[in-house]
Amino acid sequence: MRKLWLKKHEDRRLRAGHLWVFGNEVDGSKSPLPSFEPGEAATLCDARGAPLGSVYVNPASLICARLYSRRPETELDAALLRSRLTAALALRERLYAAPWYRLCHGEGDFLPGLVLDRFDGHLTVQLTTAGMERRKEALEACLHDLLAPTSILWDNDLPARALEGLDRAVAAWGQAPEALEVPENGCRFLAPCVTGQKTGWFYDQRRNRRELARYAKGADVLDIFSYVGGFGVTAAAAGAASVTFVDAARPALDYALTNAAANAPHCAAQALCGDAFQVLRELRETGRRFGCISLDPPAFIKRRKDRAQGLAAYRQAAVLAVSLLKPGGVLASSSCSHHLEAQELRDCLTQAAAKSKLHTRLLFAGGQGPDHPVQAAMPETAYLKCYIAQVGP
Repeated sequence: MRKLWLKKHEDRRLRAGHLWVFGNEVDGSKSPLPSFEPGEAATLCDARGAPLGSVYVNPASLICARLYSRRPETELDAALLRSRLTAALALRERLYAAPWYRLCHGEGDFLPGLVLDRFDGHLTVQLTTAGMERRKEALEACLHDLLAPTSILWDNDLPARALEGLDRAVAAWGQAPEALEVPENGCRFLAPCVTGQKTGWFYDQRRNRRELARYAKGADVLDIFSYVGGFGVTAAAAGAASVTFVDAARPALDYALTNAAANAPHCAAQALCGDAFQVLRELRETGRRFGCISLDPPAFIKRRKDRAQGLAAYRQAAVLAVSLLKPGGVLASSSCSHHLEAQELRDCLTQAAAKSKLHTRLLFAGGQGPDHPVQAAMPETAYLKCYIAQVGP
């Protein structure tokens, strides 16, 4: 196994637990990056030659190496893949009674580049790095041996793959279902498998949906950026008087209405298709008000250079959502952008209320569920923020 050498002092972050190496941290005179093949394994060394562990390398990526073991000279082979996935499975089986969860969460499970969601017998897999793509065959064999799935969807039509110099494509083993059925918080949801957002379902919001539903009984609920209705349907099943879904995708709204009818047949449900900001303005102009609102937008800040524009979008969304709350109503505000700090999202909420001369009472501060474990030394992996607050005079 070849060595990847770091420049002087560039080992500090990695010794503290981080798993990423950036191209400008590598000593190119000792280990020229272009000489490595995408996905090639190497032993990572500091400037003095002391080993830090084993990485896989991609000279085409800004993150040029990712640490997968603290032991040097260690291959990311079938045995290590199985060991890591067995540990990940054991954690989920302690957390959940049934096999619906995120089984592998990249760096959080010490398998950078691998995202794996389990829907009973169906698996949806995303490989986001050249290092993991190179080991796809060994990974697939491991999944069959460990889980005996009925189908696997390789959902690799991802922008992140382009950054790694990889093709974007979707492939399947077995017959992937047209729709996923997901039991969660006492409800049963249908979500599109191949055509859905991300892996088809957002397991990371499971706990936050349950928390918001505590305030939904008797309320008119507004689910903004609803997708297939995770927040709104959970609230409807908890006794909401009505639920209104807002999303730009008509197929997602059709699923949301189906899910509402199946889980809360006595709750009046409505779907509004269009740009969320425009729909919210129209609701405000017509005098609609809601007792419980979920605001769960896509990542407005996907890259650091998008911060100013994205932060403005979060602020605007919060102002519109607050304007639609009844006095004393409850708002859940979420962000899945790791470029947005938790305090910034909280400030968006409190400042939106202050503009209307209202106060906020913070009821809950949450994040991603434990099946999306955070790598403790990597704040980048704590991407999801969710604040639930009561807003009133």
